[in-house]
Amino acid sequence: MEVKQNAGSQKVMVDVIVAKTQKISNIIEANGTVLANEYAELHPEVNGRLVFLDVPEGTVVKKGTVIAKINDADLQAQLSKTKVQLNLAELTEQRYKKLLNINGINQNDYDIALNQVNSFKADLAYTQTLIDKTVLKAPFDGLLGLRLISQGSFVTTATVLTSIQQVSKLKIDFTLPENYSNLIRKGRTVEVDIDGGKSARKKATIFATEPMVNTATRNLKVRAYLNATANPGAFVKIYLDAGENSKSIMVPSSSIMPEAKSKRLAVVKNGKSVFVDVETGVRTVGAVEILSGINVGDSIIVTGILFTRQNGLIKIRSVKNIEDLIR
Repeated sequence: MEVKQNAGSQKVMVDVIVAKTQKISNIIEANGTVLANEYAELHPEVNGRLVFLDVPEGTVVKKGTVIAKINDADLQAQLSKTKVQLNLAELTEQRYKKLLNINGINQNDYDIALNQVNSFKADLAYTQTLIDKTVLKAPFDGLLGLRLISQGSFVTTATVLTSIQQVSKLKIDFTLPENYSNLIRKGRTVEVDIDGGKSARKKATIFATEPMVNTATRNLKVRAYLNATANPGAFVKIYLDAGENSKSIMVPSSSIMPEAKSKRLAVVKNGKSVFVDVETGVRTVGAVEILSGINVGDSIIVTGILFTRQNGLIKIRSVKNIEDLIR
């Protein structure tokens, strides 16, 4: 029993930093994705065999250009049959109308003939609509992607023939923590790194935001027009100037212990480790801003965190500078 007591009172060796205020860059970084102004996967509207397919891959096509056509022989035959039936019904209706005018037939017989005409007209319009659905046209001016099927194949409404993207105008989507919502407004400009710093940053203009904050991440989705050339789907870095620098408490990112619904730091108080919940703000390379939970002068544990426990005994090996820890 004595051995267990001694083991439980053993001090954990740690390094700490002393919390102090320092100036930080208020350039907020975010990850973004390039989007085409318009994008669509082209599916046929009906099932059938492809009798025509024209997909000039990587070529810009105009809105309304015929991309593909499904075999519609059966529908054309139905259309011809309905036209013949409509013609006969119209002749019958015309004869009945003349007879009605001289009281040769009663009104009910004429109404039946007229109804037959209207019924065949409806059938004609319905069949023509089905025929129109066998033709697939470009929904907008855009750049065609790769052809994914060959002419003669049997396709369904789930089959993707190709894609079309409008790349003459590009957008980017990115997310920011909700506490920066006051910085997001329509018409504001952000800087965009599209090639990992190989060239100068481009400009993008915010034009819309998602009204609702994501309840899982507490981030707000933002969309902007990109004034540059890039491939849709590409990863980009966003830089938003939050204004003048401010004095904040910074800690190494590695010292933060993520919990299910919070974030914690371990601090030394009266020779013991104490876990405190904190709220984080701006992130820089290797460091995080602490908005609440820590006061200036607190000793924050930066090494040996995994061996600490609430109210466990602590022995401070050295006091570090944060600059040395985030290099």
